[in-house]
Amino acid sequence: MIYGAECWPAKKKHTNKINIAEMRMLRWMCGYTRKDRMRNEYIRKKVGVAPIEDKLRESRLRWFGHLNRRPIEAPVRKIELLDFAHVQRGRGRPKKT
Repeated sequence: MIYGAECWPAKKKHTNKINIAEMRMLRWMCGYTRKDRMRNEYIRKKVGVAPIEDKLRESRLRWFGHLNRRPIEAPVRKIELLDFAHVQRGRGRPKKT
C-alpha cells in the first residue's frame, strides 16, 4: 500500500486516507466492524502493528540517508545546490496542465 512512499509529497489528506484503509484491514483481520466500537489503539496493540504514519516517516528517512551518502556529483544531489530564491511565479490562476 505504501510502495514508493519515500518519494511522495505526502499531504495530510493522503496520510489520513492511508490510515483509514489500514484500519479497515486491521479490523477485518481481527473480525471487528465499526459497529463494535473498538478503539484503534486496542486493535493496533492486539495485532502488534505500528501506525502507518510512523512507517511512512521511517521509509522517507531511510531514503534520505541513501541520498545523503551519494557523492555530491550525483544528479540526485545536484538538486541541493539549486537556488530558487530568484524565481518568481506568474500572476493569476495556475494553468490546468
